[in-house]
Amino acid sequence: MPTTHRLYPARPIFAAGLSILLSILCLGFLSSAAYGDWPEFRGPNQNGILSALRLPTEWSENKNVIWFSPTKGLGWSSPVIARDKIYFTASFSENASESNADLSGAQSLKLLCLDASTGKPIFEKSLLEQPANAPSIHKKNSHASPTPLLHEGKLYVHFGHQGTVCTDLDGNIVWSNREHSYPPTHGNGGSPIVVNDLLILTCDGGETPYTLALDLKTGNERWRTPRGITSERTFSFCTPQLITVGNQQQIISPGSDIVQSISPIDGSVIWSVRYEGFSVIPRPLYHKGLVYISTGYMIPKLLAIDPTGRGDTTKTHLKWTYKGGVPNTPSFVVSGDQILLVSDAGIAASVDATTGKENWKKRIGGNYSASLMLVDDKLYFQGETGEAIVFRVGSELEEIARNTLPGRIFSSYAVIDNDWIIRAEGGVYRIGNR
Repeated sequence: MPTTHRLYPARPIFAAGLSILLSILCLGFLSSAAYGDWPEFRGPNQNGILSALRLPTEWSENKNVIWFSPTKGLGWSSPVIARDKIYFTASFSENASESNADLSGAQSLKLLCLDASTGKPIFEKSLLEQPANAPSIHKKNSHASPTPLLHEGKLYVHFGHQGTVCTDLDGNIVWSNREHSYPPTHGNGGSPIVVNDLLILTCDGGETPYTLALDLKTGNERWRTPRGITSERTFSFCTPQLITVGNQQQIISPGSDIVQSISPIDGSVIWSVRYEGFSVIPRPLYHKGLVYISTGYMIPKLLAIDPTGRGDTTKTHLKWTYKGGVPNTPSFVVSGDQILLVSDAGIAASVDATTGKENWKKRIGGNYSASLMLVDDKLYFQGETGEAIVFRVGSELEEIARNTLPGRIFSSYAVIDNDWIIRAEGGVYRIGNR
């Protein structure tokens, strides 16, 4: 792996035409971020689904690479993009090698920024210092796994139990909140979301798990909602999802043994569904009037829930349950009438969104943590060892390409123009059709 910044020869960047813009508007890409920005985990649509873009299907360390920028430290947060700048987080240890951080000991938790056109570093700023006696984390995790969030010219950077920081786009701290520390299990994971004037976080640690709302401007607590049940294993790492049912906003917040629908107004619980599962990670989806969640470890199940109920709706509004290629870690996507999944162990599946009936299941091999990406009819699977497989989706999977980059990859992709931004263990790649 190169140790210095590498810029590949430029190639033409095709401007998005009117048809592309109209497609994106139809998909609901209008948000606080400008068109072309990638503001949060799973992108502007919050679901990993894209349309009418010329994203590459083939790449390697030496093919279709626009630039590669090596990075130090370790972090599995996905990149976010604003105004031609790429942001991501990493942790740095005094005991670290030149390329990667040690998981033990004191850590400097940093925000990093690259120029999106060239990959050259713009800044690297320490936001929080993690003490040497901090709890240990899982060997697959990092101290910087939650993805930052961009909203109205600010970055909201979350480090789980270590705290949350708001910065401007130059990395200058606006506010910092370390009041909501909790005993973690395996480290941090869930990313924040913005709902109105609130920053929503899940705090599912080793004790008293809850969903938290902070004021966007000040970082002060506005409300917190306990899970309200007793669980043997309380820890989870889920990113919430905002939906609107009728005229009511609902924050869908899965945790161990329960998913809650929470009102952003006051944090009250609208409805809940119980199940058996912990260490929940995949982000929920809302499609065709149903909420889809994974129940997590040990044996994950996919649940489809009607979100129109009130109170405990486990017996009344749970529409179906599917056991098959259900992930513990990668978030899934929807395509028309089917939900597309990949398990951590490399079993892909298609499930009917209305009935839960399995359409097909296929072992593709590998191990997966990064979330699925769907571009029109092309489905992208990014494996942990660096191999990415691209399939065309129909009545079954048709393999298009297998691509490999060096090092481990746990982060989900970001997109700028018609290019992928892929964060690998040793650095960040911009991949385009050269």
